[in-house]
Amino acid sequence: MSELSQLILDRIRDVNDYPKPGVVFKDITPLLADAKAFAAVIDELAGLYPGVDKIVGIEARGFILAAPAAYRAQAGFVPVRKKGKLPSATHETSYELEYGTADIEVHRDAFSPGDRVLIVDDVLATGGTAEAAVELVKRAGAEVVGLAVLMELAFLKGRERLTGVDLHSLVIV
Repeated sequence: MSELSQLILDRIRDVNDYPKPGVVFKDITPLLADAKAFAAVIDELAGLYPGVDKIVGIEARGFILAAPAAYRAQAGFVPVRKKGKLPSATHETSYELEYGTADIEVHRDAFSPGDRVLIVDDVLATGGTAEAAVELVKRAGAEVVGLAVLMELAFLKGRERLTGVDLHSLVIV
């Protein structure tokens, strides 16, 4: 296991029965509170795909990682938000959740044609949100060069929904 992986895993707290009984929530706030660990994660994310034009953050915890990574990579930051949260014209898409569907959107003018885009989120679980974000970026005329997540929950098989996407997980559990 790499030094970075161990640094991350040592700072992620499991919270049992949150947000509902039977779920083990992966709390990243201890990692965010540790300046050394947070900086190491941001540096790693920012350096994964040199020359990207934009870094997308998926609401909400993806914003925490994507915005500073975009700054470090000298790229623009683009939020992908829940439906109804963006003030201008948007592209939107629906995706499946465990118990229903959800909608996310991005501003129509967030990308220029041919922009090279990295999508960042905190956790890859079932892959529905990530798959929807990839669809939105492509629909907007940009190129998804990669998808990076802090942690991948391998037992939920989200990776299987992302064929054709270069996926980079800082840790896999």
